[in-house]
Amino acid sequence: MKNVAVIGAGTMGNGIAHTFAQTDYKVQLIDVSQASLDRGIATITKNLDRMVAKERITEDDKQRTLKNITTYTSLEEGVEYAGLVVEAATENVNLKLKIFEDLDKFCPEDTILASNTSSISITKIAAATSRPEMVIGMHFMNPVPIMKLVEIIKGYSTSQETYDTVAEISKKLRKVPVEVNDYPGFVANRILMPMINEAIETLYNNVAGVEEIDTVMKLGMAHPMGPLQLADFIGLDVCLSILNVMYDGFKNPKYAPCPLLVNMVMAGKMGVKSGEGFYDYSESRKAETVAKMFA
Repeated sequence: MKNVAVIGAGTMGNGIAHTFAQTDYKVQLIDVSQASLDRGIATITKNLDRMVAKERITEDDKQRTLKNITTYTSLEEGVEYAGLVVEAATENVNLKLKIFEDLDKFCPEDTILASNTSSISITKIAAATSRPEMVIGMHFMNPVPIMKLVEIIKGYSTSQETYDTVAEISKKLRKVPVEVNDYPGFVANRILMPMINEAIETLYNNVAGVEEIDTVMKLGMAHPMGPLQLADFIGLDVCLSILNVMYDGFKNPKYAPCPLLVNMVMAGKMGVKSGEGFYDYSESRKAETVAKMFA
């Protein structure tokens, strides 16, 4: 179990790889393109540099963490010896089902298959494999190296042994595992996304401006980040995808995405990742935003 494959080198994937590698797991980081992998390693390096500058880790710790990560563009090669796979690809049902079909073929029989999905049914994902008892949700929070919570989602067939193993691994990562049942959005996003959506509706209805809405929630509710800024950081496309999954799953209009969110995503305004969302993010502002999360 010291060999962990992470699929996807984006925001969540590189954070998950960083966290495992810093805890002395050997990490195989997998993505479809070498350019994506290079960006992922660059992000991990920058975040480690910030931790060194703040004296949270040493330079030796940084170098050891980076040496623990090997990159692959081949899924089959990357998971060959993995005891655990954590999938952190785009929040797309069909893509995830295809990945898990392939993982079932390429991984050793005793490999646990985990998904970092923030809303998609683990039972549905597990049904794409011949080992549903070994498929589980392992939903990390962003930024992964900093946030303590991991939602552990049991599918209909997930075994207690699989759950216990993943919960123990989470504790070794210095995270706090919380058991959650398999319903759309689980706990975190079932509560968070309607709040974000309502904040967007509040803006859409011209009740108040962006900064005013965020200030009310920060100062009035003691939230460290306002809901609109948080949506930018998560990615507006991700928020839209999660809301759609919950709306389809519950058939409840309270989960219907605000038209403003839909239009912003169609216009390519995804938040921090695209340089513009509810706030403007130049490269310098983008760096400042990420730096604050590691402060």
